Amino acid sequence: MLEISYKRMTKAIKTGVDAEAAIPMPPVGALFGLGLTELTAVMAALGQKPYRARQVFDALYKQRVASLDEVTTLPVALRDELHAAGWAIGLPEMVQTAKSVDGTERYLMRMADGETVETVWMPDGDGGERGDGSEAAVEESGDRVDAAEAVTGQLNKIDKRNWGALAEQGFRRATICISSQVGCAVNCQFCLTAKLGIRRNLTAGEIAGQVAAVLNRHGVKMGKDRINLVFMGMGEPFLNYDSFMQSVRVLVDGIGVPESRMTVSTSGILPGIEAFAKETVRPKLALSLNASNDVVRERIMPITRKWNIAKLLEAVKAIPLRTREWVTFEYVLLGGVNDQPEHAREVLALLKGMAAKVNLIVWNPGPGIDYHQPEPTDVAVFQKMLMGGGIPTYIRRPRGRDIYAACGQLKRTVAEESPKLVVIGAAVV
Repeated sequence: MLEISYKRMTKAIKTGVDAEAAIPMPPVGALFGLGLTELTAVMAALGQKPYRARQVFDALYKQRVASLDEVTTLPVALRDELHAAGWAIGLPEMVQTAKSVDGTERYLMRMADGETVETVWMPDGDGGERGDGSEAAVEESGDRVDAAEAVTGQLNKIDKRNWGALAEQGFRRATICISSQVGCAVNCQFCLTAKLGIRRNLTAGEIAGQVAAVLNRHGVKMGKDRINLVFMGMGEPFLNYDSFMQSVRVLVDGIGVPESRMTVSTSGILPGIEAFAKETVRPKLALSLNASNDVVRERIMPITRKWNIAKLLEAVKAIPLRTREWVTFEYVLLGGVNDQPEHAREVLALLKGMAAKVNLIVWNPGPGIDYHQPEPTDVAVFQKMLMGGGIPTYIRRPRGRDIYAACGQLKRTVAEESPKLVVIGAAVV
Protein backbone atom coordinates (compact mmCIF):
# COMPACT_ATOMS: atom_id res chain seq x y z
CA MET A 1 0.00 0.00 0.00
CA LEU A 2 1.14 3.55 -0.70
CA GLU A 3 1.88 5.30 2.61
CA ILE A 4 1.20 8.87 1.57
CA SER A 5 3.18 11.44 3.63
CA TYR A 6 2.55 9.34 6.73
CA LYS A 7 5.74 10.33 8.52
CA ARG A 8 5.03 13.99 7.92
CA MET A 9 1.41 13.70 9.01
CA THR A 10 2.18 11.93 12.29
CA LYS A 11 5.45 13.55 13.33
CA ALA A 12 5.20 14.25 17.06
CA ILE A 13 6.02 17.47 18.82
CA LYS A 14 8.90 16.92 21.22
CA THR A 15 7.04 17.77 24.38
CA GLY A 16 9.40 16.17 26.85
CA VAL A 17 6.62 14.12 28.44
CA ASP A 18 8.18 10.70 28.98
CA ALA A 19 5.14 8.71 27.83
CA GLU A 20 4.79 10.63 24.59
CA ALA A 21 7.88 9.23 22.90
CA ALA A 22 6.59 5.66 23.24
CA ILE A 23 3.02 6.26 22.04
CA PRO A 24 2.46 4.10 18.94
CA MET A 25 0.30 4.89 15.95
CA PRO A 26 -1.92 2.39 14.12
CA PRO A 27 -1.11 1.13 10.63
CA VAL A 28 -2.14 3.28 7.69
CA GLY A 29 -5.06 2.15 5.54
CA ALA A 30 -7.77 4.77 5.86
CA LEU A 31 -8.63 7.44 3.31
CA PHE A 32 -10.58 9.43 5.87
CA GLY A 33 -8.22 11.97 7.37
CA LEU A 34 -6.18 12.58 4.21
CA GLY A 35 -6.18 16.04 2.69
CA LEU A 36 -6.59 16.84 -0.97
CA THR A 37 -2.82 16.77 -1.55
CA GLU A 38 -2.48 13.28 -0.08
CA LEU A 39 -5.55 12.04 -1.96
CA THR A 40 -4.11 13.41 -5.19
CA ALA A 41 -0.96 11.37 -4.57
CA VAL A 42 -3.06 8.25 -3.93
CA MET A 43 -4.86 8.75 -7.23
CA ALA A 44 -1.62 9.48 -9.09
CA ALA A 45 -0.12 6.22 -7.82
CA LEU A 46 -3.06 4.45 -9.47
CA GLY A 47 -2.59 6.35 -12.72
CA GLN A 48 -5.60 8.62 -12.15
CA LYS A 49 -6.00 12.34 -12.84
CA PRO A 50 -6.29 14.93 -10.01
CA TYR A 51 -10.03 15.41 -10.42
CA ARG A 52 -10.52 11.89 -9.05
CA ALA A 53 -8.96 13.06 -5.78
CA ARG A 54 -11.51 15.88 -5.56
CA GLN A 55 -14.31 13.35 -6.09
CA VAL A 56 -12.98 11.22 -3.23
CA PHE A 57 -12.49 14.31 -1.05
CA ASP A 58 -16.11 15.37 -1.54
CA ALA A 59 -17.38 11.84 -0.92
CA LEU A 60 -15.38 11.56 2.30
CA TYR A 61 -16.18 14.91 3.83
CA LYS A 62 -19.21 16.45 2.13
CA GLN A 63 -21.22 13.26 1.69
CA ARG A 64 -19.62 11.48 4.68
CA VAL A 65 -19.75 8.05 3.03
CA ALA A 66 -19.02 4.98 5.14
CA SER A 67 -17.66 2.66 2.43
CA LEU A 68 -15.91 2.84 -0.93
CA ASP A 69 -18.95 1.31 -2.55
CA GLU A 70 -20.82 4.54 -1.76
CA VAL A 71 -18.35 6.66 -3.74
CA THR A 72 -20.48 6.38 -6.86
CA THR A 73 -18.62 9.17 -8.66
CA LEU A 74 -15.74 6.71 -9.10
CA PRO A 75 -15.93 3.87 -11.64
CA VAL A 76 -16.42 0.45 -10.10
CA ALA A 77 -13.03 -0.63 -11.48
CA LEU A 78 -11.28 2.21 -9.64
CA ARG A 79 -13.07 1.40 -6.41
CA ASP A 80 -11.91 -2.17 -6.81
CA GLU A 81 -8.34 -0.95 -7.33
CA LEU A 82 -8.50 1.04 -4.12
CA HIS A 83 -9.80 -2.02 -2.27
CA ALA A 84 -7.03 -4.15 -3.72
CA ALA A 85 -4.40 -1.59 -2.68
CA GLY A 86 -5.62 -1.87 0.92
CA TRP A 87 -7.52 1.40 1.14
CA ALA A 88 -10.83 1.83 2.98
CA ILE A 89 -12.86 4.80 4.18
CA GLY A 90 -11.86 4.04 7.76
CA LEU A 91 -14.56 5.74 9.82
CA PRO A 92 -14.69 4.61 13.47
CA GLU A 93 -17.48 2.15 14.20
CA MET A 94 -20.10 3.27 16.69
CA VAL A 95 -20.57 0.01 18.59
CA GLN A 96 -22.59 1.15 21.62
CA THR A 97 -24.64 4.16 22.66
CA ALA A 98 -25.80 5.22 26.11
CA LYS A 99 -28.44 7.94 26.39
CA SER A 100 -28.78 10.23 29.39
CA VAL A 101 -31.98 11.55 30.90
CA ASP A 102 -30.87 15.01 29.70
CA GLY A 103 -30.55 13.92 26.04
CA THR A 104 -26.78 13.58 26.05
CA GLU A 105 -25.47 10.52 24.21
CA ARG A 106 -22.15 8.76 24.83
CA TYR A 107 -20.72 6.53 22.12
CA LEU A 108 -18.16 3.77 22.26
CA MET A 109 -16.15 4.17 19.05
CA ARG A 110 -14.12 1.20 17.81
CA MET A 111 -11.13 1.72 15.54
CA ALA A 112 -9.89 -0.67 12.85
CA ASP A 113 -7.42 -2.32 15.24
CA GLY A 114 -10.09 -2.88 17.92
CA GLU A 115 -9.06 -0.03 20.21
CA THR A 116 -11.95 2.04 21.54
CA VAL A 117 -12.57 5.61 22.68
CA GLU A 118 -15.62 7.52 23.79
CA THR A 119 -17.32 10.45 22.07
CA VAL A 120 -20.19 12.57 23.43
CA TRP A 121 -23.13 14.31 21.74
CA MET A 122 -24.74 17.18 23.68
CA PRO A 123 -27.83 18.75 22.14
CA ASP A 124 -27.68 22.47 23.01
CA GLY A 125 -24.20 22.04 24.48
CA ASP A 126 -23.11 22.69 28.05
CA GLY A 127 -22.66 26.45 28.01
CA GLY A 128 -18.91 26.20 27.63
CA GLU A 129 -18.79 28.81 24.86
CA ARG A 130 -20.40 31.59 26.90
CA GLY A 131 -18.30 34.73 26.95
CA ASP A 132 -15.56 33.55 24.58
CA GLY A 133 -16.38 36.12 21.89
CA SER A 134 -17.55 33.64 19.26
CA GLU A 135 -20.79 33.26 17.34
CA ALA A 136 -21.53 30.21 19.46
CA ALA A 137 -21.35 32.42 22.55
CA VAL A 138 -23.97 34.77 21.13
CA GLU A 139 -26.27 31.80 20.50
CA GLU A 140 -26.17 30.93 24.19
CA SER A 141 -28.72 33.71 24.75
CA GLY A 142 -31.43 31.35 23.50
CA ASP A 143 -30.86 27.66 24.09
CA ARG A 144 -33.98 25.97 22.92
CA VAL A 145 -36.46 26.29 20.09
CA ASP A 146 -40.01 26.84 21.26
CA ALA A 147 -42.10 23.77 20.40
CA ALA A 148 -44.99 25.80 19.00
CA GLU A 149 -42.62 27.79 16.80
CA ALA A 150 -41.10 24.55 15.58
CA VAL A 151 -44.53 23.38 14.45
CA THR A 152 -45.56 26.64 12.78
CA GLY A 153 -42.18 27.34 11.23
CA GLN A 154 -42.04 30.86 12.63
CA LEU A 155 -38.71 30.55 14.49
CA ASN A 156 -36.98 33.91 13.95
CA LYS A 157 -38.98 34.12 10.71
CA ILE A 158 -36.57 31.64 9.09
CA ASP A 159 -37.96 29.72 6.15
CA LYS A 160 -38.40 26.15 7.39
CA ARG A 161 -36.75 24.91 4.19
CA ASN A 162 -33.47 26.20 5.61
CA TRP A 163 -33.78 24.22 8.82
CA GLY A 164 -31.52 21.30 9.54
CA ALA A 165 -32.12 18.21 11.63
CA LEU A 166 -31.58 19.98 14.97
CA ALA A 167 -34.33 22.59 14.68
CA GLU A 168 -36.82 19.87 13.84
CA GLN A 169 -35.94 18.30 17.20
CA GLY A 170 -36.27 21.60 19.06
CA PHE A 171 -32.57 22.52 19.36
CA ARG A 172 -30.59 25.50 18.13
CA ARG A 173 -27.25 23.69 18.06
CA ALA A 174 -25.32 20.69 19.36
CA THR A 175 -21.81 20.09 20.69
CA ILE A 176 -19.66 17.02 19.98
CA CYS A 177 -16.91 16.17 22.48
CA ILE A 178 -14.03 14.37 20.71
CA SER A 179 -11.23 12.12 21.95
CA SER A 180 -7.65 12.50 20.66
CA GLN A 181 -5.91 9.50 22.25
CA VAL A 182 -6.76 6.03 23.49
CA GLY A 183 -6.39 6.77 27.19
CA CYS A 184 -4.28 9.62 28.54
CA ALA A 185 -0.73 10.07 29.81
CA VAL A 186 -1.22 13.26 31.84
CA ASN A 187 -2.59 11.58 35.00
CA CYS A 188 -4.84 14.32 36.41
CA GLN A 189 -5.88 12.91 39.76
CA PHE A 190 -9.55 13.89 39.52
CA CYS A 191 -10.17 12.35 36.07
CA LEU A 192 -11.39 8.83 35.30
CA THR A 193 -9.60 8.75 31.95
CA ALA A 194 -6.27 8.99 33.78
CA LYS A 195 -6.84 5.51 35.22
CA LEU A 196 -6.48 4.06 31.71
CA GLY A 197 -2.95 5.27 31.15
CA ILE A 198 -2.00 5.73 27.50
CA ARG A 199 -2.39 3.06 24.83
CA ARG A 200 -1.85 4.96 21.59
CA ASN A 201 -2.50 8.15 19.67
CA LEU A 202 -5.41 8.48 17.30
CA THR A 203 -4.80 9.35 13.67
CA ALA A 204 -6.26 12.52 12.18
CA GLY A 205 -8.88 10.38 10.47
CA GLU A 206 -9.84 8.67 13.72
CA ILE A 207 -10.22 12.03 15.45
CA ALA A 208 -12.25 13.71 12.70
CA GLY A 209 -14.00 10.42 11.98
CA GLN A 210 -15.70 10.55 15.36
CA VAL A 211 -17.36 13.77 14.23
CA ALA A 212 -18.47 12.30 10.90
CA ALA A 213 -19.92 9.21 12.59
CA VAL A 214 -21.95 11.33 15.02
CA LEU A 215 -23.14 13.72 12.29
CA ASN A 216 -24.30 10.72 10.26
CA ARG A 217 -26.16 9.26 13.22
CA HIS A 218 -28.16 12.46 13.67
CA GLY A 219 -28.59 13.34 10.00
CA VAL A 220 -26.89 16.69 10.51
CA LYS A 221 -26.86 19.04 7.53
CA MET A 222 -23.75 21.18 7.51
CA GLY A 223 -24.55 24.76 6.57
CA LYS A 224 -27.96 24.48 8.19
CA ASP A 225 -27.32 22.88 11.57
CA ARG A 226 -25.03 24.66 14.03
CA ILE A 227 -22.39 22.28 15.33
CA ASN A 228 -19.74 23.08 17.94
CA LEU A 229 -16.76 20.82 18.56
CA VAL A 230 -14.71 20.48 21.73
CA PHE A 231 -11.49 18.47 21.82
CA MET A 232 -12.06 17.61 25.46
CA GLY A 233 -12.63 13.86 25.38
CA MET A 234 -10.11 11.15 26.17
CA GLY A 235 -6.45 12.13 25.83
CA GLU A 236 -4.34 15.28 25.64
CA PRO A 237 -4.61 16.81 22.14
CA PHE A 238 -1.24 18.57 22.40
CA LEU A 239 0.51 15.26 23.01
CA ASN A 240 -0.84 14.17 19.63
CA TYR A 241 -0.34 17.57 18.08
CA ASP A 242 0.16 16.91 14.37
CA SER A 243 -2.74 14.46 14.11
CA PHE A 244 -4.95 16.84 16.09
CA MET A 245 -4.11 19.77 13.80
CA GLN A 246 -4.55 17.66 10.67
CA SER A 247 -8.00 16.68 11.96
CA VAL A 248 -8.81 20.38 12.42
CA ARG A 249 -7.91 21.07 8.79
CA VAL A 250 -10.06 18.14 7.63
CA LEU A 251 -12.98 19.36 9.72
CA VAL A 252 -12.66 22.94 8.42
CA ASP A 253 -11.82 22.34 4.74
CA GLY A 254 -13.67 19.08 4.30
CA ILE A 255 -16.65 18.72 6.59
CA GLY A 256 -17.22 22.47 6.87
CA VAL A 257 -17.07 23.18 10.61
CA PRO A 258 -15.69 26.73 11.13
CA GLU A 259 -12.61 26.92 13.35
CA SER A 260 -14.48 29.51 15.43
CA ARG A 261 -16.84 26.71 16.46
CA MET A 262 -14.04 24.51 17.79
CA THR A 263 -12.35 24.60 21.19
CA VAL A 264 -9.31 22.57 22.21
CA SER A 265 -8.54 21.93 25.86
CA THR A 266 -5.00 21.31 27.08
CA SER A 267 -3.72 20.41 30.52
CA GLY A 268 -0.76 22.68 29.82
CA ILE A 269 1.71 21.18 27.32
CA LEU A 270 4.03 24.14 26.83
CA PRO A 271 5.58 23.20 23.44
CA GLY A 272 2.10 22.47 22.14
CA ILE A 273 0.81 25.90 23.21
CA GLU A 274 3.82 27.56 21.59
CA ALA A 275 3.23 25.69 18.31
CA PHE A 276 -0.50 26.41 18.50
CA ALA A 277 0.20 30.15 18.71
CA LYS A 278 1.80 30.01 15.25
CA GLU A 279 -1.10 28.26 13.51
CA THR A 280 -3.04 30.24 10.93
CA VAL A 281 -6.09 27.99 11.23
CA ARG A 282 -6.79 26.94 14.80
CA PRO A 283 -9.63 26.38 17.27
CA LYS A 284 -10.14 28.52 20.36
CA LEU A 285 -7.97 27.58 23.32
CA ALA A 286 -9.06 26.40 26.76
CA LEU A 287 -6.38 25.83 29.40
CA SER A 288 -7.24 23.48 32.26
CA LEU A 289 -5.97 25.61 35.13
CA ASN A 290 -7.79 23.87 38.01
CA ALA A 291 -5.68 25.45 40.75
CA SER A 292 -4.62 28.90 41.84
CA ASN A 293 -1.02 28.05 42.74
CA ASP A 294 1.63 25.52 41.81
CA VAL A 295 1.48 23.63 45.11
CA VAL A 296 -2.16 22.65 44.69
CA ARG A 297 -1.89 22.21 40.93
CA GLU A 298 1.08 19.86 41.19
CA ARG A 299 -0.84 17.71 43.65
CA ILE A 300 -3.88 17.30 41.38
CA MET A 301 -2.09 17.71 38.01
CA PRO A 302 1.45 16.24 38.14
CA ILE A 303 2.22 17.78 34.72
CA THR A 304 2.81 21.02 36.68
CA ARG A 305 6.21 19.69 37.76
CA LYS A 306 7.37 20.15 34.18
CA TRP A 307 5.65 23.41 33.29
CA ASN A 308 4.40 25.62 36.11
CA ILE A 309 1.54 28.08 35.96
CA ALA A 310 3.77 31.09 35.25
CA LYS A 311 5.32 29.43 32.19
CA LEU A 312 1.91 28.41 30.87
CA LEU A 313 0.42 31.87 31.29
CA GLU A 314 3.42 33.43 29.57
CA ALA A 315 2.87 31.13 26.57
CA VAL A 316 -0.86 31.83 26.49
CA LYS A 317 -0.29 35.59 26.53
CA ALA A 318 1.87 35.22 23.41
CA ILE A 319 -1.02 33.80 21.35
CA PRO A 320 -2.23 36.41 18.82
CA LEU A 321 -5.95 36.50 19.60
CA ARG A 322 -8.47 37.22 16.90
CA THR A 323 -11.04 40.01 17.11
CA ARG A 324 -13.30 39.50 20.13
CA GLU A 325 -11.48 36.25 21.01
CA TRP A 326 -10.92 35.34 24.65
CA VAL A 327 -8.91 32.49 26.15
CA THR A 328 -10.93 30.16 28.36
CA PHE A 329 -9.50 28.91 31.65
CA GLU A 330 -11.22 25.78 32.92
CA TYR A 331 -11.33 25.34 36.65
CA VAL A 332 -12.63 22.07 38.12
CA LEU A 333 -13.85 22.80 41.64
CA LEU A 334 -12.85 20.10 44.13
CA GLY A 335 -14.48 20.33 47.54
CA GLY A 336 -12.04 21.64 50.15
CA VAL A 337 -9.08 21.53 47.73
CA ASN A 338 -9.26 24.56 45.42
CA ASP A 339 -12.66 26.12 46.02
CA GLN A 340 -12.14 28.63 48.85
CA PRO A 341 -12.07 32.46 48.73
CA GLU A 342 -8.27 32.54 49.03
CA HIS A 343 -8.07 30.44 45.87
CA ALA A 344 -10.41 32.82 44.04
CA ARG A 345 -8.23 35.77 45.03
CA GLU A 346 -5.16 33.97 43.67
CA VAL A 347 -6.94 33.23 40.37
CA LEU A 348 -7.79 36.91 40.03
CA ALA A 349 -4.14 37.81 40.51
CA LEU A 350 -3.01 35.25 37.93
CA LEU A 351 -5.42 36.38 35.21
CA LYS A 352 -5.25 40.13 35.82
CA GLY A 353 -5.05 42.05 32.55
CA MET A 354 -5.63 39.02 30.31
CA ALA A 355 -8.37 38.64 27.70
CA ALA A 356 -9.65 35.72 29.72
CA LYS A 357 -12.84 34.09 30.91
CA VAL A 358 -13.25 31.27 33.40
CA ASN A 359 -15.47 28.21 33.14
CA LEU A 360 -16.11 26.72 36.56
CA ILE A 361 -16.75 22.98 36.45
CA VAL A 362 -18.25 21.35 39.51
CA TRP A 363 -16.30 18.09 39.79
CA ASN A 364 -18.11 15.12 38.28
CA PRO A 365 -17.72 12.06 40.52
CA GLY A 366 -16.38 8.70 39.44
CA PRO A 367 -15.58 5.40 41.15
CA GLY A 368 -12.18 5.11 42.77
CA ILE A 369 -11.47 8.85 42.85
CA ASP A 370 -11.05 10.29 46.33
CA TYR A 371 -12.53 13.77 45.92
CA HIS A 372 -15.91 15.26 46.62
CA GLN A 373 -18.02 17.99 45.10
CA PRO A 374 -17.84 21.52 46.52
CA GLU A 375 -20.70 23.01 48.49
CA PRO A 376 -23.11 25.01 46.31
CA THR A 377 -22.47 28.07 48.45
CA ASP A 378 -18.72 27.77 47.85
CA VAL A 379 -19.33 27.58 44.09
CA ALA A 380 -21.53 30.68 44.21
CA VAL A 381 -19.01 32.64 46.28
CA PHE A 382 -16.13 31.63 44.00
CA GLN A 383 -18.00 32.79 40.90
CA LYS A 384 -19.09 36.03 42.55
CA MET A 385 -15.53 36.87 43.59
CA LEU A 386 -14.11 36.29 40.12
CA MET A 387 -16.84 38.32 38.46
CA GLY A 388 -16.43 41.06 41.04
CA GLY A 389 -12.75 41.17 40.11
CA GLY A 390 -13.56 41.73 36.44
CA ILE A 391 -13.19 38.16 35.12
CA PRO A 392 -16.22 36.86 33.18
CA THR A 393 -17.03 33.58 34.94
CA TYR A 394 -19.53 30.91 34.02
CA ILE A 395 -20.58 27.61 35.56
CA ARG A 396 -20.59 24.86 32.95
CA ARG A 397 -23.74 22.80 32.86
CA PRO A 398 -23.01 19.15 33.65
CA ARG A 399 -24.25 16.92 30.83
CA GLY A 400 -24.72 13.15 30.95
CA ARG A 401 -23.55 12.51 34.51
CA ASP A 402 -25.86 9.52 34.78
CA ILE A 403 -24.04 7.78 31.90
CA TYR A 404 -20.46 8.83 32.75
CA ALA A 405 -20.45 11.30 29.86
CA ALA A 406 -19.62 14.46 31.82
CA CYS A 407 -16.27 16.21 31.97
CA GLY A 408 -13.62 13.90 33.44
CA GLN A 409 -15.80 10.79 33.34
CA LEU A 410 -14.82 9.18 30.03
CA LYS A 411 -13.14 5.83 30.64
CA ARG A 412 -14.08 3.38 27.87
CA THR A 413 -16.61 2.08 30.41
CA VAL A 414 -17.15 -1.40 29.09
CA ALA A 415 -17.77 -4.23 31.51
CA GLU A 416 -15.22 -7.01 31.12
CA GLU A 417 -17.90 -9.68 30.92
CA SER A 418 -20.24 -7.77 28.62
CA PRO A 419 -19.98 -5.72 25.43
CA LYS A 420 -22.47 -3.20 26.80
CA LEU A 421 -21.49 0.18 28.15
CA VAL A 422 -21.60 0.56 31.91
CA VAL A 423 -24.18 3.23 32.74
CA ILE A 424 -25.74 4.69 35.86
CA GLY A 425 -29.51 4.49 35.72
CA ALA A 426 -29.76 4.88 31.95
CA ALA A 427 -30.53 2.57 29.08
CA VAL A 428 -28.03 1.34 26.51
CA VAL A 429 -29.43 1.66 23.00
